[in-house]
Amino acid sequence: QVQLVESGGGLVQDGGSLRLSCAASGRTFGRYATGWFRQAPGKEREFVSAISRSGLSTYPADSVKGRFTISRDNADNTVYLQMNSLKPEDTAVYYCAVTLTITIGSGLRDASNYDYWGQGTQVTVSS
Repeated sequence: QVQLVESGGGLVQDGGSLRLSCAASGRTFGRYATGWFRQAPGKEREFVSAISRSGLSTYPADSVKGRFTISRDNADNTVYLQMNSLKPEDTAVYYCAVTLTITIGSGLRDASNYDYWGQGTQVTVSS
């Protein structure tokens, strides 16, 4: 069992920055790749970025490439999402998730491959 708690969301102006955190407890966190997803009102859940269990490989979505950076601290059981140059279209609830089966590659972009999810944190970007 893995418990995930996101934090760091809030209201920010267009062009601003936020840093999201995903704190994990339970199984050894460093064994599992982790992803960030988001869901805006009336839209499907969307892949944002993922990171391998070692942190050496990252997989950002094209929509956030160059603006968002995912990282992890396995000693602290935490994954981060640094979000810069935020846009109103980034407004959504952001979720972190852990996969027990996928370690690297394109499978990390598929929400159906994730086994544990946090409750989400709201990010609102005003224009």
